[in-house]
Amino acid sequence: MIKAEISGGRPLNVAVLMGGTSVEREVSLQSGHAVTQALRDAGMRASEVDVRSADFTLPPGTDVAFLALHGTFGEDGTIQRLLEERGVSYTGSGPDASALAFNKIAAKKAFLAAGLQTSQHAVLKWNERDGAAVERLGFPVIVKPVRQGSSVGVSMAKNEKELQRSCAEAWKFDNQLLVEQFIFGREFTVAVLGANTLPVVEIRTRHPFFDRQAKYIPGEADEIVPAEIDTATTARIQSAGRLAHACLGCRDLSRADVILSESGEVFVLEVNTLPGVTANSLFPKAVRAAGMNMPAVCAQLVEMAWERRAERKT
Repeated sequence: MIKAEISGGRPLNVAVLMGGTSVEREVSLQSGHAVTQALRDAGMRASEVDVRSADFTLPPGTDVAFLALHGTFGEDGTIQRLLEERGVSYTGSGPDASALAFNKIAAKKAFLAAGLQTSQHAVLKWNERDGAAVERLGFPVIVKPVRQGSSVGVSMAKNEKELQRSCAEAWKFDNQLLVEQFIFGREFTVAVLGANTLPVVEIRTRHPFFDRQAKYIPGEADEIVPAEIDTATTARIQSAGRLAHACLGCRDLSRADVILSESGEVFVLEVNTLPGVTANSLFPKAVRAAGMNMPAVCAQLVEMAWERRAERKT
C-alpha cells in the first residue's frame, strides 16, 4: 500500500496512459485497463488516458502518470521526455534508458560492455543485402526491426530466399534490421521489480521460436513459472536479468528475454522496459509466482514514481 502522504490525506490521483500510436496499441489498451483496475483495488484514484498523439491531456490534479504504453512513442523514450518537460512524475525508466533498451543494436552494445553474452548479429540498413555478414552467422537467423517491440516484424529465415522475405517484412517497421544468429536452447524471461528479481519464467512454444503468434494466440505457447530448472541455473538467469537492467540504466521494472543454450550458456536477447500486464502477460504470472498481487505491485510502482517527485521538490 502507498506510504507517501498526500496533503489532506487524500489518495493519489494516477493517470494511466494507454493506447498510444504504435502497432501495439490494442495490447496497450488491455494493459491499461488491467492497471486501472489494479490501482483502484489498491485504493487509488485511477483515470484512463487514451494517448493518440503528443498533445494528450492529463486529468486535473494528476499526481503520477502510470505508463501502460508499448512500442514506439510509449517505450522508446518519447513519452518519457514529454512528461519530463511537463514536470510530471511517471512510472518506469527515464528517457535515455528507455531509448537505449528499445534500440536493439545499442542495447546489445551495452550488454557486451557489461560482460553479458548476447547472440552474434549483423545490422542491415534500408534495402541493404549484406550476404557476407549473414553468411558468417549461418542459417537459421532471426530478423528483427531494430526499434520495435512485442515481436512486431520478427521472423526466422532458414535460407537465403526466406531471408529476403523476412527482410522485406521487417523493413515495413524500421529502416534498420538486426539479423541474429539463432541460438538453439530453451527460452526464458526474468523480470526485475524495484530491488527484487522475480521468479524465472520458461516459455515453451510449438513454434520455432516465441514469435508474435505464439505470444498472442491462446494455446500456442506454455509459460512455466517458476521455471523447471535447478537453483544454480535460476541464479545465473536472474543475475543476467539484473545486470541487463542495470547496464541499460533501467529503473522500477524491466523484463529480460534470455536463451539458455544447449551447452548451458545464458544469452541475453533484449530488455522490455514496460512489460505487458494483461491477463496473458508474462510479468503478472511472475508476480503471482513470487507470492505478490498486481494491485500491490502497481501501487509499489506508483509509490516509486511519487518518491522521485518528492525528491525533485526538496
